[in-house]
Amino acid sequence: MKNQSLKLIPITTPGKSSVWLAGAMLALFAAGNSTANTLYASSAAGSTIMADITARPVLALSMLAGMLAGLLALITGLLAIFKQKDHALLVYASSIIGALLAVLLLGEITVPH
Repeated sequence: MKNQSLKLIPITTPGKSSVWLAGAMLALFAAGNSTANTLYASSAAGSTIMADITARPVLALSMLAGMLAGLLALITGLLAIFKQKDHALLVYASSIIGALLAVLLLGEITVPH
């Protein structure tokens, strides 16, 4: 059995992809938040996703792309950890961020408000 130490930077392609996708998710959420505070400050939110896309396209599409990037970060992170045995701290962090997003989205779907 090999001595596997915990590294900071991933070495596999799925691990690197997971870290980049988690970074892209955070950047897209930050961009969406800044457009909500500046470009669409006076615009009301739509009642559905399609209504929000037509009313505030930059905000809605950047947030949806961020959510997709977060879910893909979770999937590729889990592939890197379990299938390719990439035990890097950044892969674990990106997988945790993606899992937290998945829990948030599951809560939004199951508990209507």
